[in-house]
Amino acid sequence: MQLQSLDDVLVDQLGDLLDAEKQLVQALPKMASAASDEKLQKAFKEHLSETRDHVSRLEEIFGQLGKQPPSETCKAMQGLVAEGEEIISAQGDPAAKDAALIAAAQRVEHYEIAGYGTVRTYAQQLGDSDAAQLLQQTLDEEGETDKKLSALAERAVNLRAAA
Repeated sequence: MQLQSLDDVLVDQLGDLLDAEKQLVQALPKMASAASDEKLQKAFKEHLSETRDHVSRLEEIFGQLGKQPPSETCKAMQGLVAEGEEIISAQGDPAAKDAALIAAAQRVEHYEIAGYGTVRTYAQQLGDSDAAQLLQQTLDEEGETDKKLSALAERAVNLRAAA
């Protein structure tokens, strides 16, 4: 990897996010199947649809930049997905497992929020308002997903797990 300019950093970070989103496209159906709470299942399925849109937006940005995405593996997402898979295979109370699934999903969302906020700022600083707008749209969706997961946990899932 050669990082000679902010453009290089942007492309590298966008590639990392693209791989992360592709990993999530594979992981979210498993999380939805592992959830016992119907609203949690629905939230994971809805976010899967958004995640596919996130992949498309990132590919669109690479097209606008005239660049090929770097072929790299997002090791951070790999680790977060592996933690989620441990929860998926865990035994025990379904409500407790749902609470753990939400915790794993929120770690993913926070990672993505950090990444999208960073690349959005890079795009702004480089004067690429089209990319910045697309990245902001994804950033907003990631934040909304995090809020939905918090509300679901606080209003239902955590209460059942604590009972």
